[in-house]
Amino acid sequence: ICCQSINSANVLGASSMTADDAVPQPVVLIDQDSDRDATIVQLSFGDRLGALLDTMKALKDLGLDVTKGSVATDSSVTQTKFHIMRLGRKVEDPDMLETIRLTIINNLLQYHPESSEKLAMGEFFGIKAPEKKVDVDVATHVIVQDDGPKRSMLYIETADRPGLLLEVIKIITDVNVDVESAEIDTEGLVAKDKFHVSYRGAKLNSSLSQVCWLIVCAIT
Repeated sequence: ICCQSINSANVLGASSMTADDAVPQPVVLIDQDSDRDATIVQLSFGDRLGALLDTMKALKDLGLDVTKGSVATDSSVTQTKFHIMRLGRKVEDPDMLETIRLTIINNLLQYHPESSEKLAMGEFFGIKAPEKKVDVDVATHVIVQDDGPKRSMLYIETADRPGLLLEVIKIITDVNVDVESAEIDTEGLVAKDKFHVSYRGAKLNSSLSQVCWLIVCAIT
């Protein structure tokens, strides 16, 4: 379902790309479903990431415990994964989840400033975007579907920006919909977020699904 489109910049034109210009797409994924006790944070930026001790330190500076870390290479992509907890539990607070996401992206921009041209956050964090840019049309997609007998899944794909996660969760909870878990995926310029939601212990009916669809479209 495409409800609107947003013009975004900051991507190099393919026709002008050379070997030196070939910047991989950064991906930051926050996964709340795969581990019952911990929040999983996964980061990849082509083959340019190593052990990322600096990212681990940034997470610890937020008062988080990194219980496990791993680095794996799949083809030409290096994926770094952290299992993090706060006070012995997975991170549930939306404000902290957004802080984690922005901290990781800010850290990526500091150590890999070339990633700025592939991230919507590049200019928000004060990093100058490259001169060679082309406009890209980032369409907003909002989908609400059943996710088992007792909950629904709200999928949002839109242009990334700071505070998007908090805005979405706030408007959902304002209509008394419970957010049980979420997967927050930042892929370059685009945010791809999944929210597992319910209403009074049951999946959303068609009317409430339509309300969620409309209000999410309105802010994205």
